[in-house]
Amino acid sequence: MGNQKSSISDDGFKLKNTSGRHATLWLSKIGDIPIRDHREIPDKAAIKEVTVKKETTGDWFVSFGLETDDADLPEKPNVDSLDATNSVGIDLGILNYIHTSDGKTVDWLDLEDEYERLRREQRKLSRKEQRSNNYEKQRQKVAKVKRHIRRKVLDYQHKLTTWLVKEYDAVFVEDLNVKGMLEQSHNARNKQDAAWRQFITLLEYKANLYGTHVVQVEARGTTKECASCGVETAKPIWVREHSCPSCGFECDRDANAAMNVLQRGFSELGLGWPEDKPVKTALPTDTTSVSAKRVCRGNLDRLSDVV
Repeated sequence: MGNQKSSISDDGFKLKNTSGRHATLWLSKIGDIPIRDHREIPDKAAIKEVTVKKETTGDWFVSFGLETDDADLPEKPNVDSLDATNSVGIDLGILNYIHTSDGKTVDWLDLEDEYERLRREQRKLSRKEQRSNNYEKQRQKVAKVKRHIRRKVLDYQHKLTTWLVKEYDAVFVEDLNVKGMLEQSHNARNKQDAAWRQFITLLEYKANLYGTHVVQVEARGTTKECASCGVETAKPIWVREHSCPSCGFECDRDANAAMNVLQRGFSELGLGWPEDKPVKTALPTDTTSVSAKRVCRGNLDRLSDVV
């Protein structure tokens, strides 16, 4: 059973008692429906569309499409003011969730307990008679575990993207072929957990809210190319260190890729990589690792707050 949803135009709904404890949504041909809002609708926002959705868990949700005044959004800094100190390149990694060009890493979110619970509930579902009441109850339990996983990943990404756009004036990220990545058999579940396209979409959305440049760059070759001299060196996936045979530059494989993303981001903005901003100013000497558990504790104003 898939999700069921329908959209309603602005003349077919009305919000009532939104300032009280018993908010209701009036829908044409249906009437009043009690709702519990998860967040307040901004005073200056105009509701343009209402979407009612029934999830596979059996729960109903309503979402509001809002129109806001773009004048309230902060302006993005002038691109000429960007340099390696207020900009960052991000490698969407394998060993780490992200690796930044200034030497920070953030761990993967640990979902092993959630997946173990999902496996247990799916085994129970496989023993139920299809189309029976017990089957439907167990199917909803499986759907709720899946929803919990999705929400946990989304919450993690919200906190991480908020930190990035508040910490930097410009964030450069790889433009990934997510569909092609998922079609590869190895590590497919982790890539789905990562939800890279969702991560990038959130990053772009938050950038407009906080006045930050977010630029996607060509991902091909960021791992092979040396961030110091530009010479390409092939590396099998299990080789986690970058060691350039041409200039001798050595660093973590993902750190090298992140620095290449940073340089390509400057090129995308038409800044190139000026001689007065040599690449060595962007090469980190140390790596700061942050646990995913620390990210999940709350919104990050600065990474140093949780290290």
